[in-house]
Amino acid sequence: MPVQFSFPESGWPFSDGGGIQLETALTSFLHAREAPPRLLGLGEPLHGEEEFLRLRNQLFRYLAEREGYRSVAIESDCLSALMVDAFAAGAEMPWETVMDAGFSHGWGKSPANRELVAWIKEHNEDRDPVDQIRFHGFDAPLEYSGAASPRRALRALYDYLAAQVEPLPPQGGWNTIDRLIGADERWTNPAAMMDPTQSVGASAEVGALRLIVDELMGVLKSQSPHLLATTSRQEWERTSLHGRTATGLLRYHAAMADTSDARMARLMSQRDAMMADNLHSIAAVEAPRGPTLVFAHNRHLQKHQSRVEGTWQGTEWSLRWWSAGAIVSAQLGPQYAFLALALGSATDHGLGVPAPDTLEGVLYASTDDRCFTTGQSLTGEVERTGVVPTLRTGASHHHGYFPLEPDQLGSTDGVIFLRDVPSSTEGHQGRDGEECGG
Repeated sequence: MPVQFSFPESGWPFSDGGGIQLETALTSFLHAREAPPRLLGLGEPLHGEEEFLRLRNQLFRYLAEREGYRSVAIESDCLSALMVDAFAAGAEMPWETVMDAGFSHGWGKSPANRELVAWIKEHNEDRDPVDQIRFHGFDAPLEYSGAASPRRALRALYDYLAAQVEPLPPQGGWNTIDRLIGADERWTNPAAMMDPTQSVGASAEVGALRLIVDELMGVLKSQSPHLLATTSRQEWERTSLHGRTATGLLRYHAAMADTSDARMARLMSQRDAMMADNLHSIAAVEAPRGPTLVFAHNRHLQKHQSRVEGTWQGTEWSLRWWSAGAIVSAQLGPQYAFLALALGSATDHGLGVPAPDTLEGVLYASTDDRCFTTGQSLTGEVERTGVVPTLRTGASHHHGYFPLEPDQLGSTDGVIFLRDVPSSTEGHQGRDGEECGG
């Protein structure tokens, strides 16, 4: 029999013995909200743990089959993901090409990501497009080593408009844009990530390109009645994505050339702002079909301001920026919900048993497997035990791991806790320790 679960009076914590009850708890949580979320964020505390991705797959399949979810968005390049979406919708492409080129950060190697794509493709077979599951990336075309050239995004924007509207800026057409972009290698120079003097972002060419993109985006909007009538809504939306990406990349490259102390915070802010723009668009596009599950690092999906303190790559950092989740939450209100995944012990990531005076320690003592609780219920349990929770520190060699923050629990709608993740020599480790803030 399914266990009835209500919030926050009962179910502290809601232990998951075998999978079904955790999903039942999630449904109860969603139905107890004042409005069903259009975007449900599911965050992970670190990258590179397959158990999180397998749990994501389990919950998304349940949400698709029982709660009407019709799309999933992950922390991967928004443009590359178009290939995965097309493949899942029935396009004929080599499987390995899709998994290699359709994901950024090397995440196409993840067994769980491969399983997700295979399941979506199987689910979509012989279904009407309105009932198919769509796959989105909502990250910018960024890697730890730097940012992409704007060429791919700008080319798609320009070509779409050139086929429908005349005349277009700039004088000289694409040849002028191509000359201003120059060699892609100067945009992707890895040295520019840590040395602003190596960035192309302060050049006159970038300034000229930003003006051109601004004009092209103005045409895309002002001519939208004509464009939507003569092409398809999907083509227009895809072109809008390319235009947003070109705009964001040029802004990001300009921030890379910043020599002030605010440089890293600007880069973090710009990346999350691009993510938020993509999520806002996904929510609008998918609204008629159903809600979207969003999966990324907790740092990108949390509702409160992100912060990083301490030493990273030999440099002392004190950074503050608004996450994509915080931006989307401010815009969508209760139509955005955030569930944080939290971790007890995981030897592969240098995490032992959490101290009892941490939130992870309170959760660790309360279950022998996995559990689900609301932020409000966890706050109440902490108060009941009399524990004054501290931030979990010194727990991992993994610089991309971020524990639950006791002073921000009120902005977390729910927590899914994995007590012990066994050691494994298999699975894709992702960008272990490579990125500050996920």
